[in-house]
Amino acid sequence: MSNRYVAIMAGGIGSRFWPKSRTNYPKQFLDILNTGKTLIQSTFHRYNKIVPAENIFVVTSDEYTDIVAEQLPDLPQENIVAEPFRKNTAPCIAYIAFKIFKKDPDAIMIAAPSDNLILEDDAFGETAENALQFVESVNALVTLGIKPRTPNTGYGYIQHDTMEAAPGIYKVKTFTEKPNLELAKVFVKSGDFLWNSGIFTWKVKNVLAAFEKFLPEVHEVFAAEIEKFNTPEEKKIIEEIYSQCPSISIDFGIMEKAPNVYVIPASFTWSDLGTWNSVYDNMNKDYFDNAVVGNEVMVYDTHNSVVHVPNDKLVLLQGLEDFIVVDTKDVLLICRKDKEQEIKDYVADVKRNKDEKYL
Repeated sequence: MSNRYVAIMAGGIGSRFWPKSRTNYPKQFLDILNTGKTLIQSTFHRYNKIVPAENIFVVTSDEYTDIVAEQLPDLPQENIVAEPFRKNTAPCIAYIAFKIFKKDPDAIMIAAPSDNLILEDDAFGETAENALQFVESVNALVTLGIKPRTPNTGYGYIQHDTMEAAPGIYKVKTFTEKPNLELAKVFVKSGDFLWNSGIFTWKVKNVLAAFEKFLPEVHEVFAAEIEKFNTPEEKKIIEEIYSQCPSISIDFGIMEKAPNVYVIPASFTWSDLGTWNSVYDNMNKDYFDNAVVGNEVMVYDTHNSVVHVPNDKLVLLQGLEDFIVVDTKDVLLICRKDKEQEIKDYVADVKRNKDEKYL
């Protein structure tokens, strides 16, 4: 249908994927799993099966627009939307929602991260179609939910009704953004919670109404300039708009508060590929359960480790158990897998104590 749109969010710097993901070339533009496609290319092709390329937008940081254009040659140039500053997902979604609404007030939109791994495109397509049809007739903010495998503190958690609101769709009872470890353990043990995938579907006018109610300070600054969207004046005014926006996630700003949130439990394999452990989970393993990228890697007495090194470098590892080993031309990271959430802290230390070129 011509009123269906997809907004791919591709502005993050992927600091938990350091040192492979760097500020000037973050993870969404990398072929992390050695598949022959970068993460954003895989995402674009998945959504291009659902809507035509002219109805797909990529919202990214101003500094990445050239990379997006290079990696997605089928995407119209004018559909690359540049954010002047990183302000988390709520301003990002507000920006693209206002742009699409100005073009098509009856638009339905999927908003999705650029770096998800989804292995069954057909099953995903069926789920997306279910969500799109549901929001056509119901004032609903729909997210896709994933059955949790571990008490991961990097995801939002969703508790839903046991009765279906429509086939395969449930009303959300509680929506908790990134709980602490103890709470995450309780959620997973209960069996009543799903991870929030960060893939949302809604009528654009309905998500804008939610912004007006729950994030009025964001809605107000965008709404005041709506006449300038999709015109040559947009680039100039968007800097002023973003400078007035708080940095806040759509989860915390709207999804936790809105009464009309629904979830579809996913039937497909999903990973947000947010950490090196998630890469490990989705890679082929050798006899000793090591996941290795690199043509010249030799391992001895090494188990359950993820190794990501250049193809032309001989790397020999001995005696490692549950480690992350990532080598680039200027940085070597060796870190225990159970400390991967601290990589962001290590990056902050590098920023304070070493040269910016390592970021």
